[in-house]
Amino acid sequence: MSPSFSTMLVRLRERRPLIHHITNDVVTHITANATLAAGASPIMAKALEEVEEVARQVDGLVLNIGTLTPAQVEAMKAAGKAARGEGIPIVLDPVGYGFTKLRTQATHELLAQVKPSVIRGNQGEIGLLAGGKGAVKGVEGKGEDPREMDRLTVELARREKAVVAMTGPEDRISDGQRLVVLRRGHPAMGAITGSGCMATAVVASWVAAFPDDLLWATVGALAAFSLAGEKAAAHSRGQGSFTAELLDALAALTPEELVPLEAEIHERSL
Repeated sequence: MSPSFSTMLVRLRERRPLIHHITNDVVTHITANATLAAGASPIMAKALEEVEEVARQVDGLVLNIGTLTPAQVEAMKAAGKAARGEGIPIVLDPVGYGFTKLRTQATHELLAQVKPSVIRGNQGEIGLLAGGKGAVKGVEGKGEDPREMDRLTVELARREKAVVAMTGPEDRISDGQRLVVLRRGHPAMGAITGSGCMATAVVASWVAAFPDDLLWATVGALAAFSLAGEKAAAHSRGQGSFTAELLDALAALTPEELVPLEAEIHERSL
């Protein structure tokens, strides 16, 4: 039986896992802070000369293709293979998948060669990656109808043998055998740069602490992040202050605040 979200948050903060980020230039600072706020520790390393060494010593790895270069693709492959060899969970964020040939090809190479443990993307990215007809405008996704999004999430999880998290107004998480739908969060989370990348950092923090329970760790991470977004929206004065409030709310979450969230989980066995 999986531990409760409240228990997981306590253990996460006690363990303080080290998360290696090879991420995009736009969000490096904010995702490092999100990792800290979640209860983990970040290390940002992208040079090919050191990524394997770093990846073997951490507890989790994030691969985020948001500002991709060919050199970064090679660094991601090297780090991913090193982490995989050590049994370290890997979270792939296919930012803007389908928008350019470089992003699309790199994502498929990473899926084939690295085999990430978790794939976290928005509705457009996950839909396209699963073979659907969704659209990606820049790095923003346009979703399908709910039943189609359910199907695409599950199919991608089965195909890649990974936990897949499609985030948006509703979050869908599947390991191919089960599907969980979360109805939390706030529209303000979609109005700032890097909120999806922050969600990926939080997911990596939780799965690094609970690598044997990837589905439930991913659900707990997104539930916690969504609740932090709701709390931040209640106190922010606009986009600028919302980002700061989101980090503060994430860091200030108490285990007790996560208890009611489990009663709201909609899980289906497939």
